Amino acid sequence: MSGAHSALNVTLRDCRSRWPILGLLIISLGSLPGCTTMIRPFKSTRAETGRETQVIQDLGRLPPPVSPIMVAVYKFRDQTGQYKQVPGTVNYSTAVTQGATAMLIKALEDAGRGSWFTILERETLPNLLNERKIIRQTRMQYLSDQQQGQIQALPPMKYAPLILDGGVIAYETNLLTGGLGAKYLGIGGDTQFQRDTVTVFLRLISVKDGRVIKSVETAKTIFSVKVDVNVFKFIDFKDLLEAEVGFSSNEPPQLAVQEAIEQAVYSLIMEGSMSGLWGFQSPPRAQALLNAYLEEKIIKPVPRYDEDGDLEGFDRPTTPEGTRIIAPQPTPTMSFPAMSESEEAADAQEEIDPPEEPLQTEAEPTPEH
Repeated sequence: MSGAHSALNVTLRDCRSRWPILGLLIISLGSLPGCTTMIRPFKSTRAETGRETQVIQDLGRLPPPVSPIMVAVYKFRDQTGQYKQVPGTVNYSTAVTQGATAMLIKALEDAGRGSWFTILERETLPNLLNERKIIRQTRMQYLSDQQQGQIQALPPMKYAPLILDGGVIAYETNLLTGGLGAKYLGIGGDTQFQRDTVTVFLRLISVKDGRVIKSVETAKTIFSVKVDVNVFKFIDFKDLLEAEVGFSSNEPPQLAVQEAIEQAVYSLIMEGSMSGLWGFQSPPRAQALLNAYLEEKIIKPVPRYDEDGDLEGFDRPTTPEGTRIIAPQPTPTMSFPAMSESEEAADAQEEIDPPEEPLQTEAEPTPEH
């Protein structure tokens, strides 16, 4: 019994001696959430309005057209069929944003600061038709004929002679990957990079005969870079120093898709002007923009190397002296005569907004006298 009692005393003494250490450990674990908010390298910023890309300024500086172009925009689809790649897990999140239609509409609004296109909503057309149906049926059910005659009827919906269609047709990953690293006496670092590409097609379709008038293609690269620095070194016989720091920079795929769509709208305006589909109000400014667009499209940058064969940069080749690229003078030939008000109303009432039968409601019982 005495031996057991002494062993129990030793165990209790060991526990008492370890209580301060256990208490410090518990306190440190409880304070970790607070520490993570204190050591954040970047502060959270406020919500931004209008994140600009590299193309939005060129799109907004376009001279206004001779007359605005009315277009209908349906669903601008994600046709890649790709999902985000997460190693070791199954991920059903799409690799490309599903809001490309909103990006296309915003790019059309920004063209020439809103002077180029008159956009008709078609992506949510069922919602729009249902709302008009509710207005008509409410008037028929709750207003008398005299009251309905005093209220202005719903105007016919607009229809467009042109449709913009297309989508995000490719999202290619790991087109270019690589890295570099080195270590010396336990101190070193490494860097890794990856390049992806997103491709967008945009086409202009004539409603009159279904003909594809113009089609353009644009592509945007997406770069990702990761840098790590680490130390693994014995400072003394029993003292080991181990530390690492790093960061990664990923270009947002959403901004890449947005920039590709904006470039597609810009290219469509230029290609249509050169084909004579529409023109600019300022021919001198238009000529300068068309020349710059053709030069960028035809003349590709040439890589420049130093004496050791390392890449220094890229040069833009120039055309032979005394010559320059001249874009054809835009001569608009596309015209869509406006319909009379009676024709427009009849056509819109028959095709776009057909009349609906009034809602069937139960007759209210007649009070007995």
